[in-house]
Amino acid sequence: MPGAPAARRLLLGLPVDPLTLQQATAWALEASRGDRPRLVVTLNPEIVVGALDDPVLFRALAGADLSVADGVGIAWALRRQGVPLPGRVPGVDLVTGVLRAGGSELRVYVLGGRPGVAERAATEITRRFGCRVTGARHGYFRRPEEVPDVCNEIEASHSHLLLAGLGPGQERFLWEHAPRLGARVLIGVGGTLDVLAGEVRRMPAWSSRLGIEWVLRVGLDPKRWRRLPRLARFVWAVLSRPGHEPGTGAFD
Repeated sequence: MPGAPAARRLLLGLPVDPLTLQQATAWALEASRGDRPRLVVTLNPEIVVGALDDPVLFRALAGADLSVADGVGIAWALRRQGVPLPGRVPGVDLVTGVLRAGGSELRVYVLGGRPGVAERAATEITRRFGCRVTGARHGYFRRPEEVPDVCNEIEASHSHLLLAGLGPGQERFLWEHAPRLGARVLIGVGGTLDVLAGEVRRMPAWSSRLGIEWVLRVGLDPKRWRRLPRLARFVWAVLSRPGHEPGTGAFD
């Protein structure tokens, strides 16, 4: 079974594994055949800033088995430390890569989004990739007493892969409940479920190559302007911590 890659680095105290999309996909697919749960984090500046305010989330991210650079801001911050990445690993590309590679052998549970989104995403996962969807449930469970039922349902599905689009708390939820969920690979996927369900259109591929995808998203969706303070705080946190931050080994 794969451990965390040996070249793991730290950014503001959180791990980043400098892998290509192909390497990260292969790692996750191998982990899906393993014998214990593995948490995969697709790191972006907003998640980092959230962890700076939330010790539990920080521990969850610090304990990730695989943590890849999703956001262009993560790549920029690591370059300042003298750690050029072989490439970004956008969460939606990692998820679709694992689904495509796993095909009919992959059992997938879809959790999150508004009512109906998970079901539509599940339909597309089966149609496009041939995966066996073992269950789909929306992410609007809020009361603590609901959580055991959610965990039991996922565990009973015997899934290889759990895709959780639960918003800012998704990595914390996965980390806290991993032993009870049964799935071998757990990925917090954010808005990827909306993309799979056809609720949100992906930005053009050229915008991702140029590193300006987030600019287009902000321009097209005024609601995203409220995220700018977090991005500014991330930049300030990086700039106020000069110098190279050494890497770390695996958490295993």
